[in-house]
Amino acid sequence: VLLLAEPDMGAFMVIVVIAMGILFLGGVNARMFFLIAFLVVVAFVIIIGFSEWRRERIFAYLNPWDEKHALGKGYQLSHALIAIGRGEIFGVGLGRSVEKLHWLPEAHTDFLLAVIGEEFGLIGVLTLIIMFLWITRRIMHIGRRAVALDRVFSGLVAQGVAVWVGFQAFINMGVNLGALPTKGLTLPFMSFGGSAILMNLVALAVVLRVDYENKELMRGGHP
Repeated sequence: VLLLAEPDMGAFMVIVVIAMGILFLGGVNARMFFLIAFLVVVAFVIIIGFSEWRRERIFAYLNPWDEKHALGKGYQLSHALIAIGRGEIFGVGLGRSVEKLHWLPEAHTDFLLAVIGEEFGLIGVLTLIIMFLWITRRIMHIGRRAVALDRVFSGLVAQGVAVWVGFQAFINMGVNLGALPTKGLTLPFMSFGGSAILMNLVALAVVLRVDYENKELMRGGHP
């Protein structure tokens, strides 16, 4: 409720997905899970339907080049796509981005991937995607190992972090590539900011602690 009052639907959506992911991984009753999922989807549709600026953002995402959106709600997306297009395969080179020079708003936070695409090209973007896939898979593996060692709470905490990092990275990349409507979500571990990076590092520290305790148990010791 507090997040929606800001309003910050992006962060609210991430929290909901983490909660739903933990419920699913925790083995909640399937009927209950799908009922909650249905209610969540209905709630999101109602929120978007009753918010004019959110509806405009959806329409701008569908056609950011339209003259009605190009200098308004579609401005960020159109310039993000221009930046990625300039990068082509190998990019224009480190530090040689033009779009980050006040053409692309929030180039250091929400649209960092577009600048990476401009400077490092398709190769840089694919490398980043592979890195996020690897870290998400690795964290999920740590969580599964904890559950297998009968440390269910620790395992679900680690898997929740994996869902968080993977989903937020997916949304941010989708927004930068024009595959998803614009949302104010940072790229985990990379976007400029104080509290966001701090929370990412705290979550990663918790996962490392879970992994340490897993290894201690596997050696026959006590966590």
